[in-house]
Amino acid sequence: MLDLALFLTVMLLFAMGLRRPFIWVLTYLYIDILAPQKISWALLASVPISLIAFILAFAGWIIGDTKANTQFTLRQGLLLALLCWCFMTLQWADYPEFAQEKWNWVWKALVFAIFLPVTLTTRLRFEMTSLIMVLTAGAIIISAGMKTVLGGGGYGNLSLFVNDNSNVYESSTLATIAIAIIPLILSLVKNSTVFPTDWRVKAFAGLLIFACLMIPVGTEARTGLICIGVLGLLMLRDVKKRMLYITGAAALGLVALPFLPASFYERMSTLNSVEEDQSASTRMQVWAWTIDYAAEHPLGGGFDAFRGNSFTYQMPVVERNGSTVSVRYEQVTDGGRAYHSSIFEMLGEQGWPGLLTWLALHAIGIWQMEVIRRRWRDRRAPAEQWQSPLASALQFAQIIYLVGATFQGIAFQPFMLMLVGMQIGLWTYCKKRESAKQESVRKAARDARRAAASAKPAMP
Repeated sequence: MLDLALFLTVMLLFAMGLRRPFIWVLTYLYIDILAPQKISWALLASVPISLIAFILAFAGWIIGDTKANTQFTLRQGLLLALLCWCFMTLQWADYPEFAQEKWNWVWKALVFAIFLPVTLTTRLRFEMTSLIMVLTAGAIIISAGMKTVLGGGGYGNLSLFVNDNSNVYESSTLATIAIAIIPLILSLVKNSTVFPTDWRVKAFAGLLIFACLMIPVGTEARTGLICIGVLGLLMLRDVKKRMLYITGAAALGLVALPFLPASFYERMSTLNSVEEDQSASTRMQVWAWTIDYAAEHPLGGGFDAFRGNSFTYQMPVVERNGSTVSVRYEQVTDGGRAYHSSIFEMLGEQGWPGLLTWLALHAIGIWQMEVIRRRWRDRRAPAEQWQSPLASALQFAQIIYLVGATFQGIAFQPFMLMLVGMQIGLWTYCKKRESAKQESVRKAARDARRAAASAKPAMP
């Protein structure tokens, strides 16, 4: 029944796109995030639905959308440059077979991020894109949140729809995405035109946010806890009653503490003793190895170049026996360990050119969203009141992603590249509206001058 339901859902979306081609763009978002072909046992598993949706999204835009005002922006240029550079490093990759496997999905994520902005031409399209991304990720998050509340979960033990530890289904990635979409949920509740902002929508949004906050607990992902802290600090900027907000957040945290499992406390306690945690110690060794590797290979070693790392280090082991505490050092030899940081992922795989391009892409995005937020926040026209909250939500989501990416190798995470595409689309949309408004003002001024000149009495 599940197989049939997923199959009919995807086929219905494909059919609806025949009437409204933009639905094919939304269908690709749904498929790429949820991966129903991996959940399916037979029907969807045997059909390349992701590739079909990818092709249909482009075909729908070519056939059904106007191209007159299509613009190619700086950030799309950076994405294109990154795409070309990744292809170049693929040619000299240290591990060609593994590099090709990663390239097979990275190129598609980058191309779609370049393409998505040209399809976002109306408020409804922005809202539907946000809604599909939030609700599709929400399907995974709600299920995982329910299992956490009912006593399930644990590091590496939280059962999700797909158990392949990739894309959104990797525990730390899911924790980061769950916290990153909370600002988008709040933005949708405040400015929705698809659903009425009544008590039902607000109740659902509140429960979805609660489920998002449960993901770091259920996955016991330390990155998720850091992301919650970052979100709490970011939201201080926009709340009107800050002391009430701080007091409420602190009270909520204290109330939640007794309900958290002991394993969560044990996992989070390692944040205060990084040198005693083998996982964290290994990460620091990988980062040091990557810096040395980049010194010898400044242009990068291609995807999955980390497979060549090898190192030996001394890790302190603290032993407690009653009131006596002793420390001994244990030699650890390891190799072929992943970067566990997007910064070092980019540095090791794409070298300095790739890292600088990636950093510029995100730095410009944060700046552009801030510009939109400030320029549009005090506007009173009904059609001009949704841009600033959306820009703020996308900015917060990006900052949370960057914090999470500091401790995960998710530089090319498709969900986050979709958010980048939305940012580019919003920047282009707002620039067009401002240009049109300025042109309208100039035209009105010209008409007024002409009218004044024609009304002036002729000289005798």
